[in-house]
Amino acid sequence: MAKFKKVLVTGATSGFGKATAEIFAQNGHDLIITGRREKRLLDLKKRLEAEYKISVEHLVFDVRNEQEVYDAIAALPKRFQKIDVLVNNAGLASGLDPIQDGSTEDWNKMIDTNVKGLLYVSKAVMPFMIERGKGHIINIGSTAGKEVYPNGNVYCASKHAVDAITKGMRIDLLPHGIKVTQIAPGAADTEFSTVRFHGDKKKAKDVYKGYQPMTAEDIAELVYYSTTLPKHLCINDLVVTSVAQANSYLIKRD
Repeated sequence: MAKFKKVLVTGATSGFGKATAEIFAQNGHDLIITGRREKRLLDLKKRLEAEYKISVEHLVFDVRNEQEVYDAIAALPKRFQKIDVLVNNAGLASGLDPIQDGSTEDWNKMIDTNVKGLLYVSKAVMPFMIERGKGHIINIGSTAGKEVYPNGNVYCASKHAVDAITKGMRIDLLPHGIKVTQIAPGAADTEFSTVRFHGDKKKAKDVYKGYQPMTAEDIAELVYYSTTLPKHLCINDLVVTSVAQANSYLIKRD
């Protein structure tokens, strides 16, 4: 991909999103980074601009808030509205309970973030791409969108939705020359499990015991790679795990 493209990354304050912003910055691309934690966004913006001499816009909003999403993206400076790559990364798991014991607060948080948030951001950005007849949307899915594991119920459902939405996007955007990719990672050692277990760092650490999980940087490299292919090629669906992981729930631990 040529330099000086505009890349929008949601959920850029940590994990996959932060690592993705960093790899695009390293390769000379201008960025729009979004998230809820303004200090983290500002710190990242300042560092990337200083280290890589690129331009970074930061937008503070919660993807669950439809109007916030539309207002923030509509307010982008004109030169930043020429978005070449959208990375729909913002997402989370909340809770790990049998469905009969599940918290509706957790369910709403996952559905509103993983499904509706992805749709809101995409709806705000797609017109810019359609107008120019080009662009690339990358949705961060999960192996949990390929099969269901015990107690995964609603989280798995939300990621199955991402899988279906990605396929639908690819069909509907085909006439407009827009690439659509899903990257579906397995276990990666980020803040993901800490969020899932509502801040319980001991539980979160145990998820990654006894094997080498992936890192945020591993996934960021794949996101970036998918944007470097020739114009006539598109990675539609990329499922990736560590060697120790066979699927969304079977892991070989030492």
